[in-house]
Amino acid sequence: MSESLRILHLSDTHLYGDGRLHYGLVDTLAALDRVLERAQDLVSVDVVVASGDLSDDGSAESYGLLAERLEGWAEPRGAAVVYAMGNHDLAPAFEQVLGPRERSVSVGGFRLVTVDTTVPGAGYGLIDADRLRRLQDALAEPAPNGTVVALHHPPVPPTTDLFETLQLVDPHPLLEVCAAADVRLILAGHYHHSLVSSAGPTGIPVVVAPAVANTTDVLSPPGRERAVRGSGFALIRVPTAGPVRAHFVSAAAPDDGATVYNLSQSDIDRIAADSGWHGRP
Repeated sequence: MSESLRILHLSDTHLYGDGRLHYGLVDTLAALDRVLERAQDLVSVDVVVASGDLSDDGSAESYGLLAERLEGWAEPRGAAVVYAMGNHDLAPAFEQVLGPRERSVSVGGFRLVTVDTTVPGAGYGLIDADRLRRLQDALAEPAPNGTVVALHHPPVPPTTDLFETLQLVDPHPLLEVCAAADVRLILAGHYHHSLVSSAGPTGIPVVVAPAVANTTDVLSPPGRERAVRGSGFALIRVPTAGPVRAHFVSAAAPDDGATVYNLSQSDIDRIAADSGWHGRP
């Protein structure tokens, strides 16, 4: 039984199986290697959590590259690796290489549960009745030290305009299930910037990891959406009792801060029309 759960949390690696560059600019595999090199001095890690958009092309080759890197980094430290599905991931290759989209893993008296929030062909997230029921079943019996839930779409509002129609639709049922159980922490990605918040009737901590692929500029003015070069990860400690602590670490490169994309309002509207949510929860 551990006194705390030590998590290396990363997200949004957006890997390709054929070596293509993300947005024609970013070598995401090199960015992942840089993140893991930055974390190389860590010896006390219990689990690596990768919270979705792990691939950009959905290929088995991309998931193989990810597993080779993450499991190769985790194995000498005795750390488990937990993968969650993101909206860019494709289920067949994900499950072929990385295992089930939804699973429960026990580490040192803590439990980690993944929830699939994805909708095929869409950028927003949704947790339907079947997924909610599976989560309830997974949480039916409390874990000795509590549970960490990992998913892609954060159950907290976005910071920038692009994600307004790409967020998790109606997170309240999820949060009520978590609040009624032993959930200590929710881990997510998707927004491409670090964020700490709380959610639900009991104020469960929510940690959104910075992306590996690029970084959303949270200071973009209304009507614009900008992302820049930059990669990072979160280090999180969940004690058996007491508050969760999260630290964000950047994996610096010489071209950090250079623009990857700078979208206009019409670009944002087009993405919303193509893959955003327009209904009512």
